[in-house]
Amino acid sequence: MPLADRDLPQPIDLASAQALIEAVQSEAVAQQLALRTPPPEPTTCCGRGCNGCVWEGWLAAIAYWRDEASLLLA
Repeated sequence: MPLADRDLPQPIDLASAQALIEAVQSEAVAQQLALRTPPPEPTTCCGRGCNGCVWEGWLAAIAYWRDEASLLLA
C-alpha cells in the first residue's frame, strides 16, 4: 500500500523520524517524484533536556516536511 493511502506516523524521536524520512523518500523514488530535502538533524543540543530543545523544533520541522510530502505523494 503506498504511503499516500495510509497515515504517516508522527515522529517522536530520532529513530522514528529517520525511519519516516527513509519511507517517504523511498515512496517518492518509486513514484518518480522529487521532494524537498528534509531538515538536517540538529548539532547544537546540550543534552540537558531544555524546554524548547532543538530536537523538539526539528521533530516539528520533520512533521511539516512529512505533511508536504504526503500532499505530493497523494
